[in-house]
Amino acid sequence: MNGSKNISLGLLLLLTLGFSSVFAQTTTVKGLVTDKSGSPLPFVSVFVPGTSFGISTDAAGRYELQFDSPKDSVRFSLMGYKAVTIRIQKGQEQVRNMILDNGAKQLTEFVVKRKKERYRNKDNPAVELIRLVIDNKSKNRMEHYDYANYNQYEKLEFALSNLSEKIQNSRFTRKYKFVFENQDTTKMAGRSLLPMYLEEKLADVYFRKDPEKKKTIITADKKVSFENYIDNRGLSAYLNHIYQDVDIYDNNMMLFTNQFLSPIANAGPTFYRYYIADTIVTADSSKLIVLEFYPRNKTDRLLEGKLYITLDGNYAIQKADMTANKEINLNFIRDFHLYMDFEKTPDGRYFMNKNTLMADFGLFKGSSGLYGERTVSIKNMVINKPMPDGFYAGTAVVQNEDQVQKPDSFWIANRHDSLTTAESKVYQNIDSLQNMKSFKRTLDIATFLLAGWKSAGPKFEIGPVNTFYNFNPVEGFRLRLGGRTTPKFNKSLYLEGYTAYGFKDEKWKYYFGGSYAFNHKSIYDWPVRALKASYQHDTKIPGQELQFVQEDNFLLSFKRGNNDKWLYNDIYRLFYLHEFDNHSSFQLGFKHWGQTPAGTLSYYKGLTQSDSVKKITTAELSLELRWAPHEEFYQGKNFRIPIPNKYPIFTFRAIAGVKGLFNSGYNYQNLSLNIYKMVFLGQLGYSEVVAEGGMIFGKVPYPLLTIHRANQSYAYQLQSYNLMNFLEFVSDRYAGINIDHNFNGFIFNKIPLLKKLKWREVATIKVLYGGLSKENDPRQDPSKIQFSNYADGTPITYTLGREPYVEGSVGVSNIFKLLRLDLVKRFTYLDNPLISNWGIRGRVRFDF
Repeated sequence: MNGSKNISLGLLLLLTLGFSSVFAQTTTVKGLVTDKSGSPLPFVSVFVPGTSFGISTDAAGRYELQFDSPKDSVRFSLMGYKAVTIRIQKGQEQVRNMILDNGAKQLTEFVVKRKKERYRNKDNPAVELIRLVIDNKSKNRMEHYDYANYNQYEKLEFALSNLSEKIQNSRFTRKYKFVFENQDTTKMAGRSLLPMYLEEKLADVYFRKDPEKKKTIITADKKVSFENYIDNRGLSAYLNHIYQDVDIYDNNMMLFTNQFLSPIANAGPTFYRYYIADTIVTADSSKLIVLEFYPRNKTDRLLEGKLYITLDGNYAIQKADMTANKEINLNFIRDFHLYMDFEKTPDGRYFMNKNTLMADFGLFKGSSGLYGERTVSIKNMVINKPMPDGFYAGTAVVQNEDQVQKPDSFWIANRHDSLTTAESKVYQNIDSLQNMKSFKRTLDIATFLLAGWKSAGPKFEIGPVNTFYNFNPVEGFRLRLGGRTTPKFNKSLYLEGYTAYGFKDEKWKYYFGGSYAFNHKSIYDWPVRALKASYQHDTKIPGQELQFVQEDNFLLSFKRGNNDKWLYNDIYRLFYLHEFDNHSSFQLGFKHWGQTPAGTLSYYKGLTQSDSVKKITTAELSLELRWAPHEEFYQGKNFRIPIPNKYPIFTFRAIAGVKGLFNSGYNYQNLSLNIYKMVFLGQLGYSEVVAEGGMIFGKVPYPLLTIHRANQSYAYQLQSYNLMNFLEFVSDRYAGINIDHNFNGFIFNKIPLLKKLKWREVATIKVLYGGLSKENDPRQDPSKIQFSNYADGTPITYTLGREPYVEGSVGVSNIFKLLRLDLVKRFTYLDNPLISNWGIRGRVRFDF
């Protein structure tokens, strides 16, 4: 009896499901919506009339609508275009691409709005509306909630755009025909895109308001890899720096490393003009105000576009479509669009569930270029469901390299949006390219030309080429040849070395070093945990410290003024570097340094040079502590180039010289602190600020004092004193601050003819206080090594007194989009001999 009941229930269930499938079959309609020119239309309302089923097209004009309803029509609606209703097949999946025509009424209204009338904020309903949006910003932000967590998907793509037929059909590219066939013509009107880089990431994100903490657990990561030629992590960091997270509720939005004032910033009504364009009703019967906004000054770092604002009391942004005026002072960016979409939460507020930033990069209008697109999508938002307190501890971003590599089946099931046909082929195409010998040769040549390294087999490289030849007053004509191993030699072990010969001093110089990574990763990969050892016998200029440049770079051969005071150094180094996931690190080191005067430099005691000192020998133990929260950098094979952001970098060093250790002649302690901070000032640009100070304890000869960083080259150096001579100032205690400010064209953009050049103003001030205790002043003690003099007895080296060393500069950057020229003025210590009161310095820098 029980069995017959179960059978009956089973038959009833099957019948119920069968009838349900007949009367409530799922209908799926998807496709692309464009205008007559073929440009995709974002934010088009796609809905089933008479129901609550509806969605909007994404930034690329795509949509996919699923519903269970007997209705057989779908309507497409967008302000400024004629609404279209089409018939569909019920219960089937179908593709319907739509082309919308401009609406005559909307165009007429647009012309009326643009009549030349005096714009004012007072009694302007558009401004009153935007002030309501500003007043309600706090409750429409994520920070309104005590806790929130969600699943986030990111996609970053770069593609070559509009490659000429000549390039595609040349004899050098015929072998890569399969790559050129994978082009996309739907994303950007009038442009054919060839994807070359794709990066995808899935993560679970957890937010806590008090104390504020955001923790991201990366669950899957996939990217195109250019193994052996480009550092993939560094490339990813740089591209993501260009395409940063954007929040319209911030007063300033970071786009392409530049700050743009948000249209709903507190100061928005001062810089923007607002117009109410329309009132529309969405598929769920909600009313939105369409607000257009434009910059008052077209050349300022401002946006223009449309905001879709709710009228439910929240005055929240539901959609946004933004770009910049064509006259704006930006480099290499021919066009860009930022689209944002917001979703309503159960408590009636809105959170950004999708944003897409699309940009067209290029040197010249209409030519081939580069297309970049970043999409961030959020799903499964959970509000005010806290995790245990211990969960939020630790690093902000958690990623296990071994566990985030997922198969294609995982990505197909978990991507928030499916890839286009062209995107889906890019991984396989790049892998195929890298297996072709001709492509490897091409990348090898490109690496040699751009980075200066030439492969000598899979395990060794020769270079860098810009150090093969240079000249200086001590060595005369100098030749150098060097090389290094690659990860193919040993992933954990890195070796490098060079040898050089000076034809004037007829001496050989050489260097050999090695590094071993204890975490059994490449020595290049952050976070580094490695032991490094080296020996160097070479020349050096006292007081010269370079950033990211080899000391024997050919371009540094050209210097101003007297430049014949050098050293022959014999340096043994051994240190251990340990970096942590939170971007803090410590470094323990030992350095044995023997310095011998070279050129016209001499070390002597007493009033004459008869009691000369041939060599100074020291042995040092050191500790360096560094903290760079949220640091970003591009990692090369043996260097890092930091990518500045709003967070500071702290570096503390402690050095102890030990007398008697390996013939060391001195006991001393040297403490120093350096703080770097980039300060963003919105429309006024940004400043790079460096504050530093230090103190030496113990009795030491002047070559072991702090020899302040001087610069006698013609290149402008941010952290050196550009009108100070080498060896000019020494101290055993000092404090200084450097401020380098870039106005981003804030002034030049308002001068009618000058603004077309897109130059940018820069200004710098550098102030250095220092002093020397009596126990370390050789002028007070003839038994000490005396300050250096010129051949006629004129002093070279001085100490800083009550008056600080001050220099400043004003200049113009972005000349030819690359060059910066500064007029530098020295304000103090003008009586020192053979100094320059004025100078012109140049610097090459790539900026957007």
